[in-house]
Amino acid sequence: MTLANIPIILEKVSKEALNKQILRTAMLAELDAINLYEQMAALTDDKNIKAVLMDVAKEEKEHVGEFQYLLLKHDKQQEKEMQEGMEEVKELLGE
Repeated sequence: MTLANIPIILEKVSKEALNKQILRTAMLAELDAINLYEQMAALTDDKNIKAVLMDVAKEEKEHVGEFQYLLLKHDKQQEKEMQEGMEEVKELLGE
């Protein structure tokens, strides 16, 4: 597994876009952590280690939600596109 690289140098981001980029980068870090903890949990035979890793992964998922909420407040286009994407999938699935 390779972890995501921060796609841009945050110091070079325009002031208007900085908060959105910070939030997206924070989400990337949390998603990487979730993947790492879940993969390690799948590898171990120790039920205690597995339980702790899965609990920590669950906490990271909560962090993603926190950052996503803030991102949607700061980026109305992202909010609109995300809603349209969800509706498109619901239509494809017949829901």
